[in-house]
Amino acid sequence: MATLRSLLHESALPPLEARMLWQHVLGVSRAWLIAHDDQVIDPEKVQVYRALEARRLAGEPMAYILGVREFMGHEFQVTPDVLIPRPETELLVEMAVELLSGCADADVLDLGTGSGAIAVSIALACPQARVVATDVSAGALEVARYNARALGAAVEFHQGSWYEALPGGKVFDLIVSNPPYIPMDDPHLVQGDLRFEPPAALTDGHDGLDAYREIVAGAPARLKSGASLYVEHGWNQAQAVCTLLRQAGFRSVHSLPDLAGILRISGGHL
Repeated sequence: MATLRSLLHESALPPLEARMLWQHVLGVSRAWLIAHDDQVIDPEKVQVYRALEARRLAGEPMAYILGVREFMGHEFQVTPDVLIPRPETELLVEMAVELLSGCADADVLDLGTGSGAIAVSIALACPQARVVATDVSAGALEVARYNARALGAAVEFHQGSWYEALPGGKVFDLIVSNPPYIPMDDPHLVQGDLRFEPPAALTDGHDGLDAYREIVAGAPARLKSGASLYVEHGWNQAQAVCTLLRQAGFRSVHSLPDLAGILRISGGHL
């Protein structure tokens, strides 16, 4: 029978990924794994590991294999029904929290919530806010509702396409969104993790700007006077998104860079 040390040594995965899978299979911490690498592993556990290892070697994202991804210091459930939360999206949440810091009871809308990472993170950071989230996908909303319950966040969910999901007359102090923005001909869609993520959450099937056209055009009717709209976008889309915002009557339109220096979110105020 093999020890954990020997199994880790012979794995075809990078050491970090192999350890993460063994933590998942054994239900133990990283510290336990290090302290007990001489542990003899049950053959059934080895089989479970081998199956997960094969999925990773085939390119499946670790987040889908493990079923979770950390975002804003919280652990979110993720499934193939939702986009995997990414570190750069934390900038959108941080901007939202900053804008809401002076509001006692703001109304916030997250369009296309996916896993709920943005909406839930805002609700947890600003418990005084009333957070609403929408998504056209029933599978995504199931994941988002689970995450809200698991993390104790008060979020109201609605199914439907963008503003069509909302009750009539509802207006907000802040709208945020990380919509599908990859152009349909972008080669990255058939590479790496993106091959496994839901296509509808990645691309609009066109030039990558369709969602922004609809979100920006519909925002004035759903925002209170002086309210704000901020969206995440692709590395080369800041100028196009800012133009849409200005054309819709938004003021103080600007873009902010992520930690890599890429202009990642843009927004403005009515």
